[in-house]
Amino acid sequence: MTGPTLRIQDLRLGFKTWSGMVDVLHGISLHIGKGERVALVGESGSGKSVTARIVLGMLQSMKSARISGRLSFEGIDLEKLKARDRHQLRGTRMSMIFQDPTSSLNPVYPIFTQFREVLLRANPTITEPEARLKAISALADVAINEPERVLDSYAFQLSGGMNQRVMIAMALVNNPSLLLADEPGTALDVTVQAQTLKLMSDLVEQHGTSVLFISHNLGVVREFADRVYVIYKGNIVEQATTDQLFANPQHPYTRALLKAVPRITGGGIPDIPESTSGFLDPLIAHAGASEKELLS
Repeated sequence: MTGPTLRIQDLRLGFKTWSGMVDVLHGISLHIGKGERVALVGESGSGKSVTARIVLGMLQSMKSARISGRLSFEGIDLEKLKARDRHQLRGTRMSMIFQDPTSSLNPVYPIFTQFREVLLRANPTITEPEARLKAISALADVAINEPERVLDSYAFQLSGGMNQRVMIAMALVNNPSLLLADEPGTALDVTVQAQTLKLMSDLVEQHGTSVLFISHNLGVVREFADRVYVIYKGNIVEQATTDQLFANPQHPYTRALLKAVPRITGGGIPDIPESTSGFLDPLIAHAGASEKELLS
């Protein structure tokens, strides 16, 4: 394979509603090289998660969704693939870790049943004993001390941190070329989150996996990512290496994101709920940046 693992060019997304079309993505472009870890950063509602879901092919079947642009994975034009072939890529050559690990696992099936389904996607002839051995090895790789007990457990019987490790193990067990990580660890407490992300970082480096890391936590991004794309209201407004972005942010929105990071020394950061889209608007307004300047 030559070229990047993933290339997105002029990706646009809109949803047809009763009141007309609502545009969500406005022609975003990005690329991820082989073994590269790239972060997509922005506030809630900026278009991060829908971008990952389009890459996986999860929105293309929605009648209300209007998608255009080009997505290339390992040199293959994803939009020209048949639905069956696109489906086969999920869980094998590309996989995803979702934000809430507990709700991402099926509560009525034990962990092993779900693990085996993932393994069957890459190897339909794998036997149950072989699948169990592979699952045990994958759980051991994410530092789960009692993998056999975990395999026989249900998601609701495990802690959030344990479920997140299970999700990471499932996502990486088939050695995908691309991992899409959507706010992994956000639902966990800070200590468990740090441990879990360190495990994920070590594993993707070990396997040479390319990663699209979606986050609003710039502290985590600084430790994890090689490059960063900043997205604002469906537009990529800045891209840089991680070091360059933190040392010299060029865009008003990027500077506002950095100012919103809590600091031990304080600094007069306003109390703005991160769950609300537009939570940086007061900071942006304070900086004197207009909507036109932000999107230029």
